[in-house]
Amino acid sequence: MSDCSSTFAVKPATPSPGPALGALLGRRLFFLSWLMPALLFVFCELISHAGLVRPHIFPAPTKVVRTAVDLTFHGTLPRDLLVSLLRAAAGWLIGASLGGVLGVLAGFSTTARALIDRNVQMIRSIPFLALLPLAIVWFGVGEAQKIFMVALGVFFPIYINVILGIRQLDVKLLELAQVQRLSSWETIKLVILPGALPSVLTGVRYSLATAWLALVVAETIGASAGIGFLAIDAREFLRTDVIVLTLVIYAGIGALADTAAKLLERRMLRWHPSYAADRPR
Repeated sequence: MSDCSSTFAVKPATPSPGPALGALLGRRLFFLSWLMPALLFVFCELISHAGLVRPHIFPAPTKVVRTAVDLTFHGTLPRDLLVSLLRAAAGWLIGASLGGVLGVLAGFSTTARALIDRNVQMIRSIPFLALLPLAIVWFGVGEAQKIFMVALGVFFPIYINVILGIRQLDVKLLELAQVQRLSSWETIKLVILPGALPSVLTGVRYSLATAWLALVVAETIGASAGIGFLAIDAREFLRTDVIVLTLVIYAGIGALADTAAKLLERRMLRWHPSYAADRPR
């Protein structure tokens, strides 16, 4: 009898990984994500000190760091960085607002989509740089031209992803809303907006990257301040350390913006299974 009971004894359930294990894994992944940039930094420093690359072609990373400290101490870098951030923020708000409104109209109404979508797609197919001369004719080379270029670049990813999120909703969810006798506003609030949110937030991530790309193009002409102006001015004096510094700044801001967008996704999509799986348990 004891043998039978020992044979069919129920094994205790294996405890699930706790929050401590999830936090440890998160830290390991964080350090792993920064391992390659750190190795690249060391590699560039070594080849620079070995004389394999001339300083005027590609400066040592420590030289770039010293340049950043000097420009910060003299106030040049903070001023130009603030100017670029303000331009990017203003352009993003305008482009995202306009893209979101037109995307909602085109997503909900076939008539609005027929009036809007083809025109938007035609403009989107025009090379971005080809619109720069027209923007200069319209707005000159002042702040309005730069904000317009950023807004134009932000508009398209927001518009497209808003339409995509609305039109890819599961029809069964809309039928369920009808069965539950939800009003139009309740259907939009409880069904359509949550269903479209993953696509909309994807558009936000793409638009943040596009905003900086548009700003780089806009600041190369007629700018008297900004990170792009800093790079163009350094080119005139063959200051490759300053040019590399501006590239690092663009990359760093892009990484920070993408991280902020990911955090926003995790916060607003906690109900979504794909994002819930990323949270430590």
